[in-house]
Amino acid sequence: MKVATKFVNVTREYFARRGAQVDIIKLYGAMELAPIMGLADRIVDIVDTGNTLRANGLEPMEHIADISSRFVVGQPSMKMKYRQIQPILDQLAAAIAAKREEKA
Repeated sequence: MKVATKFVNVTREYFARRGAQVDIIKLYGAMELAPIMGLADRIVDIVDTGNTLRANGLEPMEHIADISSRFVVGQPSMKMKYRQIQPILDQLAAAIAAKREEKA
């Protein structure tokens, strides 16, 4: 079986835990096109709603892991570049709040 992904290590570990031998193809971009073009049998990608998959005639098969993003700022940078960094933190907080309201 051929699996296309940008996340090679996660994919390798996932299939190894299941005892499955797969050929992993590292791709970037529109991952959902790999099966359509005959490059891969399956893909491993980040999926939020699954709408893009369904639009391309695919469907999520298994949940591998939950993910989260982190914004990391060192204390010296936060002190010295507060005016540049704080608006970014405010925008991220607003986006997270909007997403939570959207899901509720």
